[in-house]
Amino acid sequence: MNNPLVTPDPGLFIWTIITFLVLVALLAKFAWRPLLAALERREKLIARAIEDSEKARADLERVQQDAARVLADARVEGEAIVTRSRAAADRLGEELRQKASAEAAGILKKAEREIQLETTRAIEQVRREAVELSVAIASKILHRNVSAEDNRALIEDSLRQLDTTRH
Repeated sequence: MNNPLVTPDPGLFIWTIITFLVLVALLAKFAWRPLLAALERREKLIARAIEDSEKARADLERVQQDAARVLADARVEGEAIVTRSRAAADRLGEELRQKASAEAAGILKKAEREIQLETTRAIEQVRREAVELSVAIASKILHRNVSAEDNRALIEDSLRQLDTTRH
């Protein structure tokens, strides 16, 4: 019993080796090289993606730091604006208080001058009436009627005498 599958045949053995080598050469030329090139391209693509992600991460950190710095600067500037606004409001309030105080003092002085003027006028009028009354009494006592000219002269003379005694 000779089984042809188990018996070594040198011709079949050589042809099997030759077929294997041709198959390996064909696979190396048409399959392995493109496959290795595709793997190499894929490896480069992955490396580039990693580099890009590292750059993106670094850029993100830089942007976050810039944003934090800008936010801090904005806070400082906002506080400065609030401080300046408060100072301006205080200064304006003080100016308004001083202006109102000055206006009130002016109104008070004007009122005092008007009161003084009216008082002086009232005193003058009372003096004139007193002189006229005195002249009327004197004319009744003398039983004689004093003329308007005499009356005016007596009034002016009496007023001069009152002014000289007052000063």
